Amino acid sequence: MFDIEYKGAGSVLITTKKTKLITDPKLSLVGLKDQPTKGMIEIATEARFATRSDEAHLNIEGPGEYEVGDFSIKGVAAVRHLDSGSDQKLSTIYRIEVGDVRLVLIGDVAPNLSEDQLESIGVVDMVIIPVGGNGYTLDATSAAHMVRAIDAKIVVPIHYADNGVKYEVPQDPLELFAKEFGGEIEQTSKLKVKSAGSLPQVPTIIELTRS
Repeated sequence: MFDIEYKGAGSVLITTKKTKLITDPKLSLVGLKDQPTKGMIEIATEARFATRSDEAHLNIEGPGEYEVGDFSIKGVAAVRHLDSGSDQKLSTIYRIEVGDVRLVLIGDVAPNLSEDQLESIGVVDMVIIPVGGNGYTLDATSAAHMVRAIDAKIVVPIHYADNGVKYEVPQDPLELFAKEFGGEIEQTSKLKVKSAGSLPQVPTIIELTRS
């Protein structure tokens, strides 16, 4: 069992009874407070989103395989959206397993994943993915296409228009992605996941209120 909370931009907090995992905690880049990482696993999809706090239990910033607390984590190198057409892989996609639930965390990556990347990601139940577009992240169409390629039923959108967040580039509203992807939309402040069997079996967008 674990909870997922949305902290803004690319940052989510995943909490089990024993362990906390925070992604892309350097929110000062978008006018918010950096997320605390004391005693947590800190994961960065790009170097610039890391705080590298000495108080973190572990700092993960790149490809590799890690077994930490309740989490099994695999990092897969990827080209950033900003570097489309380049061979530089400065972003990392993370496959995270918690119990029998498998999720994938996508950062600001280029629209098309290779067969090798999709194979490394494997079968997943959930995807956390940016949808704001405008040349900065995946847009609604690209994000929907990637979710379908990964074949995840549950989608947690991140990095979209938010009046409280000062993005470098204006981001599209979540509604654009919801219209493009279709499926049911559920709104909540905290997603509580008991097991893979407890997840909706039809494509569902989980809209998390930023906390």
